[in-house]
Amino acid sequence: MRLSPIGTRMAGMSGLRSIMEDVASTMAGTAEEDWINLGIGNPAAIPEAGAMWREALSNALAEDFDRAVGRYGPSRGSTVLINAVVDYFNGAYGWDLTPQNVVIGPGSQMVCFAAAALFLGPGPDGMRRLVMPMVPDYTGYQGLCMHEDGIAGVAPRINLEAEHRFSYSLDLDALARRDDLGMLLISSPGNPTGRAVTRTELDDLIAVAEQHDVPLVVDHAYGAPFPRIGEVHVDPVRHRNVINCFSVSKAGLPGERIGFAIGDPDHIGALAAFMSNSVLHAPQLPQAAVAAALRDGCLDRVTREAITPHYRHKRQFMDEVLAQQLPPGLNWRVHSGSGGMFSWIWIDHPWFDDIDVYRRLKEKQVFVVPGRYFFVDAPSTDLPDGHATRCLRLSLSAPEKAIVDGVTRLADTLTDMQNPALG
Repeated sequence: MRLSPIGTRMAGMSGLRSIMEDVASTMAGTAEEDWINLGIGNPAAIPEAGAMWREALSNALAEDFDRAVGRYGPSRGSTVLINAVVDYFNGAYGWDLTPQNVVIGPGSQMVCFAAAALFLGPGPDGMRRLVMPMVPDYTGYQGLCMHEDGIAGVAPRINLEAEHRFSYSLDLDALARRDDLGMLLISSPGNPTGRAVTRTELDDLIAVAEQHDVPLVVDHAYGAPFPRIGEVHVDPVRHRNVINCFSVSKAGLPGERIGFAIGDPDHIGALAAFMSNSVLHAPQLPQAAVAAALRDGCLDRVTREAITPHYRHKRQFMDEVLAQQLPPGLNWRVHSGSGGMFSWIWIDHPWFDDIDVYRRLKEKQVFVVPGRYFFVDAPSTDLPDGHATRCLRLSLSAPEKAIVDGVTRLADTLTDMQNPALG
């Protein structure tokens, strides 16, 4: 069987996907508790969130099984959820949405994939690329474009802060030099760094999108208004060039794949047509559950009282464990993220390599995620001193004991790697 060029690209194995396959095959036939998984992307099992969704799904199933499960639904999304989204965002932010501004999809990643298919590819003036204005960013974005060489990333500026802290910031000059923009896409707070864009940066990105007449897609999977994982101080912005994507996955419902986009009716109408031609519509039972959680305020309450405090505590806990366990004399820094589910660690030594430490930790039954997969092309990324291969992503979703044990084994591994280099 011969695959098309698009088929070859889409059937390929990404770097991170190969890691996930390695995790699955390595753990097969062993007890899960024998392993420490700090690479996990699942949200933490927060009891209040689990109880909320269990009740909402049970009620949706009991109240109208036939409508929720036994019939096809509108490709744009169920009327009950569309109306709930319109009412919620108009009330929360004073927007003037109508149902034409909203589309529901089977997860926000599918919404982003649809946007990439609509706006990217070869044209009369050259390739129109998906440009991530500040890498590192969510590695799943690198699989969104069906065209070879259709993804580009802009390296950030690196800011050294207090001891063992650093941050990235937008390099607007580098972004402005690009002439291949078909769509801008950024997560905020970001995966893997937890960094949220500032209002000034967001305004700058909107200005670039306007100048090139392209959409800016902002993925709020970790942000405001829910699940608000972290101290997020910039609310979503309504603008004709902005497509805001939201998800309930990190609010405790990842398996049911419900996400939605809010934007200009022309953009949203095209996305709705794409859903009709590809997946027909998102699952209807969880749509009913999400609508109920929006309308009765329980999603806001659980976000405020359980989800945000949980991850605030876990980030502080991870920072303390890193400071206690990592070996003295090691030049390490953690990104000063304001949100998200991960800790982003930079080990700034020539002897450090993210794939090497991944393999060494796997021998000690610990999984982490190598940092290079969050850069579009790590070896050629315009950052100093091999930065893109000297980072790791650690999950905050793991239990506290797993974090302590995993970081302890990481520290032992780094000591083993460091001593030969120093000797």
